[in-house]
Amino acid sequence: MDGDTTARVIYLGILIAAVGSYLLVEFRGRMGQMLRGLVSWGLIIVGLMAGYGLWNDMSVKIMPQQSVADGGEIVLPRAPDGHYYVTLLVDGQPIDFMVDTGASGVVLSREDAVRLGIDPEGLAYLGSAQTANGTVRTSRITLENVELGAYSDAKLRAFVTEGEMGGSLLGMEYLGRFKIEIAGGEMILRR
Repeated sequence: MDGDTTARVIYLGILIAAVGSYLLVEFRGRMGQMLRGLVSWGLIIVGLMAGYGLWNDMSVKIMPQQSVADGGEIVLPRAPDGHYYVTLLVDGQPIDFMVDTGASGVVLSREDAVRLGIDPEGLAYLGSAQTANGTVRTSRITLENVELGAYSDAKLRAFVTEGEMGGSLLGMEYLGRFKIEIAGGEMILRR
């Protein structure tokens, strides 16, 4: 055992001795009540640990994740809301996109633009786009080093809008680089 581990064991021992001493003094003559309380708290803690341990299994069903199949194809399961979501690495930063085959361009939310080091306030909003919420002003940008699984692109034209968005959209500007197949609740992208 190294010095750090030894110090932790000593600290834990002192903590257990202090709490144990308090419980013995507080509940003297009422040991049955103390044991019931300890068992109750122990079961609560075990239940929380079991729930936390199962969360990884449940979260995949609640919000399915993309996977890379044999041959390098990207498999996107349909989310409970009926949409497909994908995570791209842009300059090494993971950015979540909703796949939108009805959109022509790639549109970053203001929040994702900031995560990539882009100042939305400093952009020139010279273009416009028609959205479900009406016309919004846009600013053209270029994303560098875009990766999806084994596929890498040095540059990708994208837009940042002046309007609020719930998340970034991945349109046909990028999706057109792939053959897209939708079947059985999955979207498969391959080059």
